[in-house]
Amino acid sequence: MVLAHPLVTEKAMFLLENANQLSFIVRKDATKASVKAAMEKTFGKKVASISTMMTTKGAKKAIITFEEKNAAEEILSQLGIV
Repeated sequence: MVLAHPLVTEKAMFLLENANQLSFIVRKDATKASVKAAMEKTFGKKVASISTMMTTKGAKKAIITFEEKNAAEEILSQLGIV
């Protein structure tokens, strides 16, 4: 599985509320295309864009922006986080 787990921090919640974005920790070898495919297949929401970066702890983080309004909130509610 490309997606490891959602990242729930204060900044991630700000992005969720204001920019319709989710932060996920992903596998180090994951590409933007593989993250997009995994998100769309798993949650059924269209992805607009993805930014990836390495954290200071050596994990890879993906910030995912969705096309649908409130799609990010719906996904976190499906996961039982919000």
